[in-house]
Amino acid sequence: MPSALILLADGTEEMEFTITYDTFVRAGIQTQSVFVPNLANNQTAGSVSPPAAKGSRGINIMPDMFFDASACSPDKYDALVIPGGAKGAETMSKSSEVQGLVKAFIEQKKYVGMICAGSLAALTSGLPKQPLTSHPGVKDKLVNDFDYSEEPVVVSGTLVTSRSLCLSESPLIPGTTFPFALTMRKEVHGPMVFPAGTPW
Repeated sequence: MPSALILLADGTEEMEFTITYDTFVRAGIQTQSVFVPNLANNQTAGSVSPPAAKGSRGINIMPDMFFDASACSPDKYDALVIPGGAKGAETMSKSSEVQGLVKAFIEQKKYVGMICAGSLAALTSGLPKQPLTSHPGVKDKLVNDFDYSEEPVVVSGTLVTSRSLCLSESPLIPGTTFPFALTMRKEVHGPMVFPAGTPW
């Protein structure tokens, strides 16, 4: 059974995290959420009992475990996902341990998914120039170092990036989280096969 890690920090966008996590579980991907502490704010690292992460909309999400690079290595998992949410993406992209993990997954040809501002981790991890997309709000930070695309989801080798939950000023306009999660599912676990007679 394929397996995946989805990182989580204070300020992570709740739907980008939850939709991806739920899609993976329904697809039969063994999924673990991992809390990345903000060391600049003196959050404790290495605890066996992580606190609830407070999402970008104030919703508390209980992660499965605290971030520990040795327990999150690509020899144990097939995919790594970094969701957006400005504050959470900043915490994760600035973490040297997360940067090392991103590079290790890519080097071992394991999948790395980044959505919204989570794509900043491609820059801070020093990934080579390649096709990529992100939330429009962080485009200026990425456009010079990557082949920036306006496509909803971009696949470049084992790097999968996506735009954001919402692509307009209205939070009611659907974004790219479902296409991102389904693309990641296809890359990690193959195309979805529905039983004969499935009405949709």
